[in-house]
Amino acid sequence: MLHRLSRSLLVKRTVYTTFSFGAAYLADTELNASAVTRNLRTLWTCALISADYKLNFTPEHADRIPAIHQRVADRMYDLFTSNGGLYIKIGQAIGANAALMPAPFQQKFARLFDDAPQIPYRTVARVFQREFKKSPQELFAYFDEKAVASASVAQVHKARTWDGEWVAVKVQKPDVGRQIGYDLMAFRAVMWAFEKWVFDLPVYFAVDFISAHLRAELDFIAEASNSQRTASLIALEPRLAGKVHIPKVYPEYSTKRVLTAEWIDGVRLSDRDALARVVGEKVPERSGGMFADTEHKQRRNGVPESMRDVKLKGGLQAIMHTMVELFSAQMFDWGFVHCDPHPGNIIIRARPASSSSFFSLPSSLLSKSVLRDPELVLLDHGLYVTIRPHVKRQYASLWRALLSSDWDTIRNVTESWGVGEAGLFASAVLMRPVRMKRTGNGSSPHADKDSEANGTTGDAGAELNAYEQSVRMKERLKRFLVDTDKMPKELIFLGRNMRIVQGNNQSLGSPVNRIKITAYWASRSLVTSNGRTPTTRTSLRAWWAQLDARELWQDVVFRAVMFSLDVVFWVSKLRQRVRALLGLANGGFEDELERSVRGFTRSAFGVEVGPEAFEG
Repeated sequence: MLHRLSRSLLVKRTVYTTFSFGAAYLADTELNASAVTRNLRTLWTCALISADYKLNFTPEHADRIPAIHQRVADRMYDLFTSNGGLYIKIGQAIGANAALMPAPFQQKFARLFDDAPQIPYRTVARVFQREFKKSPQELFAYFDEKAVASASVAQVHKARTWDGEWVAVKVQKPDVGRQIGYDLMAFRAVMWAFEKWVFDLPVYFAVDFISAHLRAELDFIAEASNSQRTASLIALEPRLAGKVHIPKVYPEYSTKRVLTAEWIDGVRLSDRDALARVVGEKVPERSGGMFADTEHKQRRNGVPESMRDVKLKGGLQAIMHTMVELFSAQMFDWGFVHCDPHPGNIIIRARPASSSSFFSLPSSLLSKSVLRDPELVLLDHGLYVTIRPHVKRQYASLWRALLSSDWDTIRNVTESWGVGEAGLFASAVLMRPVRMKRTGNGSSPHADKDSEANGTTGDAGAELNAYEQSVRMKERLKRFLVDTDKMPKELIFLGRNMRIVQGNNQSLGSPVNRIKITAYWASRSLVTSNGRTPTTRTSLRAWWAQLDARELWQDVVFRAVMFSLDVVFWVSKLRQRVRALLGLANGGFEDELERSVRGFTRSAFGVEVGPEAFEG
């Protein structure tokens, strides 16, 4: 009898427990956007990662360390893709800074794409009811119920206003808003644990800054403001006006969760075949990387009807030159930088006839024999960083100093930013090896460490086992991040922009000398910020007279380096064309820089950096 009673009690408890867990899971899924489930998945994954490293990352098991890195990379990738939403953004942020991480991380995170299944139309309609008190069909004359693109945070629908204008309507997925608080809380907890317990590296210092910008990315009113501000700045810059277009925003159709902007017909930079047709030249083939994977994942729209009979002037060189100038202006002149310029966010179209020239042809006379000027259209203005004026000036000074071999300025800037290894930081900024030199009599306290960081100690890293390589890298990174309180947090997103633009140029076969263009904008911003901008022949002489001997010498050295960079660039282009004619493996200027940086990191850190780390 007692046995039967206890058995009955056990069955009841099992039923109640199962029911309770089921009800809790259902409530979390339906009412809480699976926030608790996602957090539990995050904590479990991070516990496994921590235990794996703590138990197995030892000198005795050095031969097993590559397998540990692979397991951890797989777990993190699975976590980000399973949770989706903001986790994709966090994963992309890690991937953009994966150059010094073990090879499995570089390979995995280079393939982390921001795409997701679209939410059903009934969910979109509910968002419109909450935001506008109207359905999409009431608000617009036409609204395509099927999204033309869907990412982790939002999806885009094509619509037509009652005035007959075609627009792109970006609708935020409802779950994202409910998940963000939990997601950022988990992000903070994990980064704290990784810094204090697992890796003993300063990684938590940027959490507040990154979290604030990720949260701001969900505010479409802020995105509309970013878009309008950028459009105004471009209109005031003669070198960009007419070459870059920001889609017009429709405030009357926009809220914090719905953004309506002008519909743009054009060719995405990620669509290799369509791009080749409109520029009239072959887009260089790459075995992998940004273009190959992005094309595989993204919707390919081809050449729109409006551009079928159009060829764009200047080819890939004109497009890439405009792109580098745009982001250089944002960094060094405006201090307001778009931080997600990947190929899917850039559309190339023919410049509208009204702005192509003063005497423009009627559209009826345009034919395929008429070349049109290209116009770069920049999309997705959610993630911007504002650079403080003194940081902007320091960053410009650093760029000019790097190319004019002004070692004192390089060290002064890096020390003021709490960076302990000037040579390593300089190489990260230029994305090419920088060999620091001793100053004066060579008594600089940083000279020995700099020369070591630059890899002048030889290729010793190749002789180290996996455990020793990891320890070496960890010690270098600790010396690199000496004082994280001093480090400008803006550098995190500036580095992301630079790497993506470098990857865009590399994927197009390096049609422009990116370093030269960027450096000229940096140098120019220093002159204009001093209020000494030469505009006429007379003012040029007056400006020249104001410069002291040191500035004159720096200017001479800077221009000499710019000339030598051009020579190296064009020699690289000639070699590239000869190899193409001979049917040999090809690569542009950016590919050569990539090989140099990979050699640098191998000798300085003992880390083998794969090509994925340089492809945006």
